[in-house]
Amino acid sequence: MSTQAAEVGAGSVVRLHPLVVRPDDDDPEAIIVGRADLGEFVELPAVCGAVIRLLGEGRPVAEVEAAVAAEHDVELDVADFVESLADLDFVAEIDGIPLPGPASAPVAGHFEGITERHVRWVFARPMKLLWLAVVAAAALTVLAEPGLFPRHQDFFWSGYTGLSVLVNTAFFSVVASVHEMMHLIAARSLGAPARIGFGTRLHYLVVQTDVSAIWGVPRRHRYRVYLAGMASDVLLIATMLLAVAYLPLPDPAEALLRAFILTTLLCLPLQAQIYMRTDLYFVLRDLLRCKDLFGDGLRYVRYLLAKALTPFRKPDPPSADPTGDPTGDPTGDPTGDLAAHERRAVRIYAVALALGSSITLTVFAFYGAPIIISGLTHALTALWAGFHGGPALAAVDAALLILVEGGIQVMFLVTFFRTRRHWFRRWSRT
Repeated sequence: MSTQAAEVGAGSVVRLHPLVVRPDDDDPEAIIVGRADLGEFVELPAVCGAVIRLLGEGRPVAEVEAAVAAEHDVELDVADFVESLADLDFVAEIDGIPLPGPASAPVAGHFEGITERHVRWVFARPMKLLWLAVVAAAALTVLAEPGLFPRHQDFFWSGYTGLSVLVNTAFFSVVASVHEMMHLIAARSLGAPARIGFGTRLHYLVVQTDVSAIWGVPRRHRYRVYLAGMASDVLLIATMLLAVAYLPLPDPAEALLRAFILTTLLCLPLQAQIYMRTDLYFVLRDLLRCKDLFGDGLRYVRYLLAKALTPFRKPDPPSADPTGDPTGDPTGDPTGDLAAHERRAVRIYAVALALGSSITLTVFAFYGAPIIISGLTHALTALWAGFHGGPALAAVDAALLILVEGGIQVMFLVTFFRTRRHWFRRWSRT
């Protein structure tokens, strides 16, 4: 079967990949079109929806042009439009000839056996009322008994630091998995595919859910996907608090639950770090009606940095401005083409992005990294001493700490290099 690109002529018949076509959330004269399996979506004039519908009916290009001109009084070059769709990998065949697939094959979603009908009930009104009842009961209980509120001492429920860190980290992994699974279930409840994997944010190793296909869902429904993970965390905290308050638990079980409550609670503030792609960042992005708040903000920060460094650079020989920037600014303001409301939002967000990232990395450099290095150094010393007649339990405890912290740092480095191979290829070429 040939995979050569075919010529688009007046008599060509086009077969499209399954596409999502929906009205734009903000512009009644536009639509959102995309492939959910690729996570690729574009904004097009509303008349393009009619073109896609007619092409999907198997009509030739010339017939589609005539129909659009008659129904919408618009002269549209459908052949050129089809070529644009082909560049986006939205076209499967032209005149029976398959087109080459995308450079990166579509990534299959996880747990594809879970369909909308399986999980729709999770977000139905009875479940929302149950969530409210449990959370309200836990909040009232803590108000009545303030001693139930987590303290930092709760983290070390055992006299062995390594054992506490190992068990708490294992529980955190379970919580993180449930958190991301709720994002996936929320996306699946709206008919959108999703995939869970590892990623990095600044110096953090994170588990994250790719829900790019959620662009095919109206904005008002997307908040369900963004907030599902935090909602599950809050429900888990509330349930464990009620268990500690009202169940006759043995002291070790209560200590463990208190440690787990604190571990889960510490996950929530991380989502407020909107200068990274956290859950609340996506909420903010949609509230501000921005398409790529983080990406545009990062480009604007780089633009300002380049502009600030311009006086210290060696001037280039006179030449035509390659950017076409009417101001003659060789760096080119990346927000210039954005809508006014989006441009304002991106410029303000860029300040938060620059400050938040700088502070976070500075704190990690002066505190986080030294603590990790010091902890691993002490653990290695204790392990070495255990092999030479020192306390065996202390050596085992040190080994557990090395296993957990060392494993996390190795996973971070592997994930960082795997997701940024293009950086290192570019550097090697340079």
